[in-house]
Amino acid sequence: MVFSWREDQRLLLWLLLLSAWEAGSGQLHYSIPEEAKHGTFVGRIAQDLGLELAELVPRLFRVASKDRGDLLEVNLQNGILFVNSRIDREALCGRSKECSIHLEVIVDRPLQVFHVEVEVRDINDNPPVFPVATKNLFISESRQLGSRFSLEGASDADIGTNSLLTYSLNSSEYFTLDVKRKDEEVKSLGLVLKKLLNREDIPEHHLLITAVDGGKPELTGTTQVKITVLDVNDNAPAFERTLYKVRLTENAPNGTVVVDVNASDLDEGVNKDIVYSFHTDMSAEILSKFHLDPVNGHITVKDNIDFEETKSFEIQVEAADKGNPPMTDHCTVLVEIVDVNDNVPELVIKSLSIPVLENSAPGTVIALISVSDRDSGAKGQNYYSLVLDSALDRETTPDYKVVVTARDGGSPSLWATASVSVEVADVNDNAPAFAQPEYTVFVKENNPPGAHIFTVSATDADAQENALVSYSLVERRVGERSLSSFVSVHAESGKVFALQPLDHEELELLQFQVSARDAGVPSLGSNVTLQVFVLDENDNAPTLLGPQAGSTISELVSRTVGAGHVVTKVRAVDADSGYNAWLSYELHSAMGSGRLPFRVGLYTGEISTTRVLDETDAPKQRLLVLVKDHGEPVLTATATLLVSLVESGHTANAPSRALVNSAGREASLVDVNVYLIIAICAVSSLMVLTLLLYTALRCSATPTEDPCGPGKPVLVCSSAVGTWSYSQQRRQRVCSGEGPPKADLMAFSPSLTPCPVNQEKEDKLLSDIDFSVKVSNFPL
Repeated sequence: MVFSWREDQRLLLWLLLLSAWEAGSGQLHYSIPEEAKHGTFVGRIAQDLGLELAELVPRLFRVASKDRGDLLEVNLQNGILFVNSRIDREALCGRSKECSIHLEVIVDRPLQVFHVEVEVRDINDNPPVFPVATKNLFISESRQLGSRFSLEGASDADIGTNSLLTYSLNSSEYFTLDVKRKDEEVKSLGLVLKKLLNREDIPEHHLLITAVDGGKPELTGTTQVKITVLDVNDNAPAFERTLYKVRLTENAPNGTVVVDVNASDLDEGVNKDIVYSFHTDMSAEILSKFHLDPVNGHITVKDNIDFEETKSFEIQVEAADKGNPPMTDHCTVLVEIVDVNDNVPELVIKSLSIPVLENSAPGTVIALISVSDRDSGAKGQNYYSLVLDSALDRETTPDYKVVVTARDGGSPSLWATASVSVEVADVNDNAPAFAQPEYTVFVKENNPPGAHIFTVSATDADAQENALVSYSLVERRVGERSLSSFVSVHAESGKVFALQPLDHEELELLQFQVSARDAGVPSLGSNVTLQVFVLDENDNAPTLLGPQAGSTISELVSRTVGAGHVVTKVRAVDADSGYNAWLSYELHSAMGSGRLPFRVGLYTGEISTTRVLDETDAPKQRLLVLVKDHGEPVLTATATLLVSLVESGHTANAPSRALVNSAGREASLVDVNVYLIIAICAVSSLMVLTLLLYTALRCSATPTEDPCGPGKPVLVCSSAVGTWSYSQQRRQRVCSGEGPPKADLMAFSPSLTPCPVNQEKEDKLLSDIDFSVKVSNFPL
């Protein structure tokens, strides 16, 4: 036989694999409980297979599983087989007594294959479960003692002792629980009747069967057994009374109920259903005059009853149930006929003018009513007018139902009634009304054009077009622009839209009115005031003041200065307010050197030395000062400081131009501080005067809330050295253009709960805090 070279290669490969299989064949056996946690130790598989830990990775140690491959895993660092994911024995092997996970361990160089079997032991993790939570049984009340009623037992997904079940029944005087076993296994479960049932005494029995398994700890399962007792026809119907006496007026119309006879039966079902009938020996006259409903026992009139013909009737009624055989009972109905006036008045509505306008004057004629009586006499026929007695209000009462009664002079008197429905028509007498006269709206600045900011809604108590409300702006000027360039309102829905992005720095409060008018004639309307507060967003980065902006600051520092020497001060402002304008300073080295001999005040911006300078410090230090606000997101600005370290004698020889520039900057700062003090004093005086006037007005007039007045201060943050607070609801009389804008003040108070601040920043706060006042919206 001739083999090709390719076939020879394949044969050689199979022979090599077979030899490697035989050389590595062997079997390990481990055992673990089900539901073991992730990482549970199973065995030292590498050690047990005689493999060195160092050769696991080079020999491509791997594990393959015929079952689920993710249940067990091997740590190649220590050669330990551990549990990788949840192992549920019932899901893996069902109710099989033996349950194992078979693994194949394969290594190369040379190729070896090992067989590993991991036995999964059962734990008691499944309670007994009944097929249904509630079992319904139907048992006749005639069943004999000792009758057995089979039930389906519970099942337990565990095996062995964990699945051996015992049953118990809650206390019952009518039933006992019968359990048949074979070799400790329950073969049959049932209830045995130990006391005769009586449906009329107890129609239903509720039992509770409990199953307990043999595991440790024990697990239980329960099922409710609802037993409905079926009826047997052992009770005859019984009338409430054996004799019914009733009075019936002559000429009673057909269908008039004479009397309701009623019988009851203690049985149930068809045995309880009762059929009523006249006795078989009733006269033809009674059968022609009266009708007996066989279901509900109503005796009604079906022909004319005349007192002059018959003054009384005696009716025999029988009640029979539908049992087999049926059982019956009898009663007597004595009907006395009462003589009455045979003719009743007749009322006819001749003319009706509806609907009636709600503004109709009293005395307006609504309807003409004709009253007639077939009896003779002066009052045989009359006409009456139904007129309006007082003013109407459709919103209070939209319609009236008037009942007119006519009574004759007979003995006894007869009467007739007629009902007149009067509808009240609406007139436009109610203006649209808002739920409240004023609304406060908060809108973040930089909103998208056309953003929906609020919805006004007014209701009108009128109806139809008189209640159809449309909305519009009450136009006015806001500064140099019209109100309609800022906001608009949808005429039908009342939705208010911002037509352009709002800027907190330009406009903090926009106050305007929205008008609501109905479609009545004449049209009525009302207004509501909206106060739109524009909330600040962090949209302005800090800005450096003076020559520091956009340039490098050069400073000369003598090497002989001590710790705490102030080199210079970086000053910055932020156009935002509140937290967004609260600035902090950080110092970084532009050359990436080690620990700097300089520091910057966290809130003052003062750059000072942290220690005595020495020869190891670089003669030129380039520092970056990072200025950050506290907004979200944080915005920053940077300043560059070039510090030259010189000997003590050289500082006096610095160029006079630097001294002049420094003196000029200090003078400028002094001028700015003077202006700032003047502005603060002016604002304080104005505020004191305003408070005095406001207090006087409050004492002399009824307290009312000023919609454009200042809001309450809102606490922002506190620390060991003070608290940052500012007025979040700064209000400005934009609505009328009157009055100066209020100042935005930043103050510190040490009496409030501190905010969380780390130790480094706390130390900087203690030494560098700068008590400052920020005055906005006031020119200097």
